[in-house]
Amino acid sequence: MTQTLQFTRSLPASFSLENYKKHFSEFHDWLVRSFEHQPINGLVKARARFIDSILSHLWQHFDLAKEHNLSLIAVGGYGRGELHPYSDIDLLILSDRRLTAEQQQAIASFITSLWDLRLEVGHSVRTLKDTIKLGKDDITIATNLLEMRLLTGNKPLFEQLQQAISGDNFWSSQAFFQAKRHEQQQRHAQYHGTAYNLEPNLKANPGGLRDIQTIGWVAKKHFNTRTMRELVAYQYLTEDEYQELMECEAYLWQMRFALHIEAGRNENRILFDYQPAAAQRLGFGADGKASVERMMKRFFRTVQRVSELNEMLLQHFEGSILNQGNKVKVQQLDDYFELSGHLIKARDNAIFARRDNLLRLFWHIANNSNITGIHSSTLRLLRQVRRRLMGDLQDYEACRQLFLALLRHPRGMDKAITLMHRYGVLAAYLPQWRNIVGQMQFDLFHAYTVDEHTHRLLKNLYKYTQPEHESEFPLCSDIVKRMEKPELLYLAGIFHDIAKGRGGDHSELGAMDVREFAKLHKLSEFDSKLVAWLVESHLLMSVTAQRRDIHDPAVVAEFAEKVRDETRLNYLYCLTLADIRATNDNLWNDWKGSLLRELFLATQKAFRRGLEKPMDLRDLIRENQSEAMPLLLKQTFSDSEILHLWSRIKADYFARYSPKQIAWHCEHILRHKDHNEPLVLISKTPIRGGTQVFIYTPDQAGLFARLVAALDSKKVNIFDAQIMTNKDGYAMDTFVILEQNGEAVSSPSRLSSIKRALELYIAGKPDLSRQKPRLSRQMRQFNVPPKVVFLPGNTKQRTMVEIAALDTPGLLADIGEVFQRCGVNIHAAKITTIGERAEDFFMLSNAQDQALSSDEQSQLKRVLISQLSQETEG
Repeated sequence: MTQTLQFTRSLPASFSLENYKKHFSEFHDWLVRSFEHQPINGLVKARARFIDSILSHLWQHFDLAKEHNLSLIAVGGYGRGELHPYSDIDLLILSDRRLTAEQQQAIASFITSLWDLRLEVGHSVRTLKDTIKLGKDDITIATNLLEMRLLTGNKPLFEQLQQAISGDNFWSSQAFFQAKRHEQQQRHAQYHGTAYNLEPNLKANPGGLRDIQTIGWVAKKHFNTRTMRELVAYQYLTEDEYQELMECEAYLWQMRFALHIEAGRNENRILFDYQPAAAQRLGFGADGKASVERMMKRFFRTVQRVSELNEMLLQHFEGSILNQGNKVKVQQLDDYFELSGHLIKARDNAIFARRDNLLRLFWHIANNSNITGIHSSTLRLLRQVRRRLMGDLQDYEACRQLFLALLRHPRGMDKAITLMHRYGVLAAYLPQWRNIVGQMQFDLFHAYTVDEHTHRLLKNLYKYTQPEHESEFPLCSDIVKRMEKPELLYLAGIFHDIAKGRGGDHSELGAMDVREFAKLHKLSEFDSKLVAWLVESHLLMSVTAQRRDIHDPAVVAEFAEKVRDETRLNYLYCLTLADIRATNDNLWNDWKGSLLRELFLATQKAFRRGLEKPMDLRDLIRENQSEAMPLLLKQTFSDSEILHLWSRIKADYFARYSPKQIAWHCEHILRHKDHNEPLVLISKTPIRGGTQVFIYTPDQAGLFARLVAALDSKKVNIFDAQIMTNKDGYAMDTFVILEQNGEAVSSPSRLSSIKRALELYIAGKPDLSRQKPRLSRQMRQFNVPPKVVFLPGNTKQRTMVEIAALDTPGLLADIGEVFQRCGVNIHAAKITTIGERAEDFFMLSNAQDQALSSDEQSQLKRVLISQLSQETEG
């Protein structure tokens, strides 16, 4: 690092802001160039040394070196001598007495000069007494002081502070450990206990740099050491563990360094914006998603190793170092394992020479609810043997028997599966699982990596069996109670996405994998076929519910034909619900739940009626009318009034709505006095998980465009639309809307505001030219070219069209405007958003109420793609 010495020695002789900025720029350029070929450890320390020299020069420039009662001290990460390109520079200016006015002014000028140089400086000016008192009260201050380093100034004063913070009177080892562990638990909770988010924070996420630092902080405080290396001599770390921690830290440092360069600021989140450039800078290639995938897979595997070491070493520190004199109750579980307190522990160091004991360990965890975790000494053994494994654990018959026993155990999917996943035993058992560990998913629909998503799915399936979750999953809980083999559901969950990232259809490849698993594990032919079908068809129900008209008996019959029997339906429904809810915490809502439930119940009814006797559309219409009639008669309307209104409404309406909804709509239509004015009804309580908006008004050109523009102006999401015109030219349109957070609209003032907006837009009073909001930062990273596909419809008078595009703000309003310009009528709409991608289905006709001709389809497609392409580019 002779170049660093050159930069520190060639500082301008006298302070000039411009000269110093130029010097900084030259040093930064050197750092960036050196990143390609210099070890990261040297670069991080080089910047710290460079800043040391800057601070020393400026300290002298402002005559602070003459103030013999002051010490300039680096604390925190800077105290360790580690600085990334834009890291904060944390300083403590220590005094042995209160500052004079002249000293305060000089310090203010010193700090201002650092800000002028655009350094991120965090500083405090304190007396020795105040520093000790504040450190005793605040664990963050105490931690920063733990790694302080004198830069310049009064050395005896610095040493007094060092001595004061090293004793138990400042923080005892026990209290410091408990405070840091609590701090870590709170930090992990902010990230839902996982680093497997798609835009993780490499510093704060579980398994990130903070977790490495926490390992060192608690031990350095106890042993009064400065470096992690010294802890090997105290037998806190083994040499291998120290080397592994340093290897993990070096990779995380490389990523952080690259992020800072790409972002041009102190950025620790691996945002989509910077992932491709960072991957290229780190040497993972320039092939877009593939290079990002390689970079992130290594990141996720690195943080998994750090998390494992962090848990093991903190537990070892607490149990074997802090509490070494305390007796713990020991209970023998079998010849191989014992219960030490609430932790399972191997009875000798050669325990895993028998490979089946790797599975037996987790069977005990499932079988004994008193076990809360694995003892640190056993974790050490587990880590050692895992590295020496030749082949897969599933190659051993005894392991296969224990794995099946775990799947069948009532608590197998509780702590046992979580710890198998966390400690790499699931990957050691299933070779396919290893491929999805840390596997990225490049969309906004999935919030987690493939393995973490699958783990969360299994946890959802387990919740079905727990009484405390019955209210959350009432139908699934009831189904699973009656399931003969719930383990088949778990097996389908494990394999449903296991083939992602391999190329090809992951559902088909996963079905092949699970057939091989079933053959190896000697499952029956029936069970093998059922699980393979579940894996191959795991998207069938969600696609049908969200993209098809599930109130159409023909759609239900088609779905039932594919499912074939009620047993498959039960398994598929439970798997689908768990899958969607494990995908992204922010995307699940009651509306999606109601769609799945209605499809399940309608299909169940079809099976119970006998598929050869499916419900006819006319039967459904008659049934709904017969149930709606008494509800309206209770409102004092006569038979003739009701039947006269119904004679003006197309039959299709009575198949689309429930009897209660029919009664609600018709009651208000019959009471509506001025039929030239729009009638707008909004449900005060959720209907099928969403807020229903019903509009009855004389039909007009561009009505759909006006309605969606009105709803767009109120910042609500449209999830479904039923567009129809009755026989005498009145539109009867229904929308299901939700707030941005996925909740039904509930505020009375909000409902009133939406109602007023719709009335104004129907009347054409507001300016319909919309100010388009900008795309979000995350959305800008995705390229979803607009796609328009015409599909065969159920009737010759209608045309079905699917429109896929980036889910830009106001997308539906844009589509509505295009339909209006092209003279197209809309009869139904199915609105689906999958992360960043919108996939909307419309049933259309032309001005003559006929299906669109080939020419009309071509024109509509051309205009739609042109309009939606402009919106994406804008």
